[in-house]
Amino acid sequence: MNWISLNRHKILVKGKKSKLNLKGVNEEHKAFLHNILSNDIINLQNGRFNYNLMLDSKGSPLTDFFVYNDENVYILDTEEDPYQTIEKLNKLKLSLQVNFEILPSRHLYIFGENVESFIKSMGLNLEKFSFAKSHKYFVANNPLRLGVKGYDIFGDIENILDLLNPQDEISLQDFEDLRIKNCIPKIKKELKENILPLETNIWKYAISLNKGCYIGQEAVARVYYRGKPPRVMAKFLINKDIKEEDKIIFEGKSIGIMTSITTDGKTGLGFILRAKAQEGKDYDGIILEKVCEELNA
Repeated sequence: MNWISLNRHKILVKGKKSKLNLKGVNEEHKAFLHNILSNDIINLQNGRFNYNLMLDSKGSPLTDFFVYNDENVYILDTEEDPYQTIEKLNKLKLSLQVNFEILPSRHLYIFGENVESFIKSMGLNLEKFSFAKSHKYFVANNPLRLGVKGYDIFGDIENILDLLNPQDEISLQDFEDLRIKNCIPKIKKELKENILPLETNIWKYAISLNKGCYIGQEAVARVYYRGKPPRVMAKFLINKDIKEEDKIIFEGKSIGIMTSITTDGKTGLGFILRAKAQEGKDYDGIILEKVCEELNA
């Protein structure tokens, strides 16, 4: 079993009930999150969490959150600066009675061989996208970090750290390399301006197609109902000198872009025109190993 300490922040979102019926709910904080995020918050059950994107009007991802329903208050898990995030959220809430609070928290992610035995030794048996809490910390079954069996543990985690073998800790760079090799898109890498979530393999976990309007919904729906987007995310084996954000050139034409590259420079994630995507094909030193349309989660 491996583990890593992640620099993530927790924001508590709560609010008051209103006489207004906003999309079938009168909890203003619930309606607020539902209106600005890409996934279904209204129907998110207590003890469950989901993955969300905040999009711009063109449907491009700006940031992402894991959203936890903790007895009808919500916890946002984000890598973004929490003070800047709250400032942005306050501008969006308008007249809604919604309050934000930064929660003191440390965050671990544990994964790999015997991870489920470790969780069961804590007396837990969690379904995917569910969580349990003690008075000190939360434990969540989250397969989206690396596309493998893994658990987020956050809060006051000193007792948990005492149970972990320091030799099993991995570095942030090792974690990033695993993300790339496992075809997991990342905000500001594969999820960024001028890229639609539908071009990645995570959209089924991030987008609700029947929740109604939210920022960017029209752009996403327009592409979805027209069919598959012209580009697709893919994993490449690299046998040439190429950097992140470099175009993939084949036969003198740009057919894609590289967005993430491992430390050794041998594996990368990027986007390629669907019409040109052929697994095993060598595009002048860049071999398309796998089209990443499905996520192992």
